Amino acid sequence: MSLYLQPRQAGTASPTPYELKLAGAIEEVFGTGVHHLEGLVKGLNDLGICSPSGEPWTPDTFTDEMRRMAA
Repeated sequence: MSLYLQPRQAGTASPTPYELKLAGAIEEVFGTGVHHLEGLVKGLNDLGICSPSGEPWTPDTFTDEMRRMAA
């Protein structure tokens, strides 16, 4: 029995290019040692990864987007 979660184990479709880009950016930020929401949001903005509205991320827009993607 594997103790590791399978990527997108609850997903019903392949990830979109947007989802892949966002996931890669999140991994890049986490790779710098940042593990809190404010740092993640700052890291995404520093990388030039915009929120779906085209605006910089905020903690609220990030959590709203994660909630939307998980639905």
